[in-house]
Amino acid sequence: MPPWARCRFLLVVILRFPQMIIRPETAFDMNKEGVVFLYGPSRIAKRALGAGAALALAVLLCAGGRVKAMEPRMLVPVGHTVGIKLFSRGVVVVKLTDGGTPARECGLRTGDVIVKCGGNAVTSTEQFQSLLQKSGGSASNLQIERAGDSVTLSVEPSRNDQGVYCIGAWVRDSMAGIGTMTWYDPATGAFGALGHGVTDTDTSLLMPFSNGSVLPSTVKAVKRGEAGSAGELRGDFDLTRDLGPLYANTSGGIFGKLEEAPGAGAAVPAGTALPGPATILANVKGDEVREYDIEILKVSSSSADGRDLVLSVTDPALLEVTGGIVQGMSGSPILQGGQLVGAVTHVLLNDPTKGYGILIDHMLEASGMQ
Repeated sequence: MPPWARCRFLLVVILRFPQMIIRPETAFDMNKEGVVFLYGPSRIAKRALGAGAALALAVLLCAGGRVKAMEPRMLVPVGHTVGIKLFSRGVVVVKLTDGGTPARECGLRTGDVIVKCGGNAVTSTEQFQSLLQKSGGSASNLQIERAGDSVTLSVEPSRNDQGVYCIGAWVRDSMAGIGTMTWYDPATGAFGALGHGVTDTDTSLLMPFSNGSVLPSTVKAVKRGEAGSAGELRGDFDLTRDLGPLYANTSGGIFGKLEEAPGAGAAVPAGTALPGPATILANVKGDEVREYDIEILKVSSSSADGRDLVLSVTDPALLEVTGGIVQGMSGSPILQGGQLVGAVTHVLLNDPTKGYGILIDHMLEASGMQ
């Protein structure tokens, strides 16, 4: 048999989180395309195969070498809403007050993350305020994380009319909301949700992650989406117990470990999305998770911001209840051909029947599992 005959070919082939509503006129809420985030900031999937590696693989295959096919990852599609609480590493500066404040004078900026004050690690807004009081108005060094860099500033707190030392900055240390759990891995106990990250509502930046957890939730009501006005799921959290801790907040989703397996269906293989009919699992009433018809209009494996898939809701039942995709559906699993192929991430503000999704491979990559 000639060598070429032995060649084998490989085909490589929305908390109630502001899933965020992107309005053309505002930098925070909306991008130029009128897309509502069903959660998340920028991410770029890097999946290039170098020419040298491709050549080496071709030589191996054509020489008769055997490459063992990878078993597809088996994941349980969930589709149920969860309450999400997330605590930041340090405190995030979300707003600076007007005037010549200590914060402005020392060079503090919106979006900065204050991780240390006077050499002490900052763990919460209350503790940061306490550290400012202990300074007694003396200059304190602030260690800042800014766009990936570490910066040290010196600030002198001033006393306000109530006798409290302040610097003139609004800070935040946590976020909470409702979103949808996408998948559960029975082999590891890990789960993924949202399909994009939890971002600060004022700065639209990814919240620096310290810790967090997911809680049981129930959908109580739905605000239908309309052109120019995004809808939303309205639900209640069960604050008496956690389902499991989070270990990461990334632009491709939030990830954690469940204490026990969710009451969902059987595991299915993670697969590749193709243009054509598909379904999503969504929880838009009580604790009921139903499967609804959608159409995948376009697939782009190199898109950023969780917009690998262009989606259109076609199911009359879902359209009647929600008007299409609404906030809180972020993370709804996308199924096609018996495989889990992605998750819903965004909705178009001017047409809630359409939106975007992230490929399951990109979500698994962000989780550290692939």
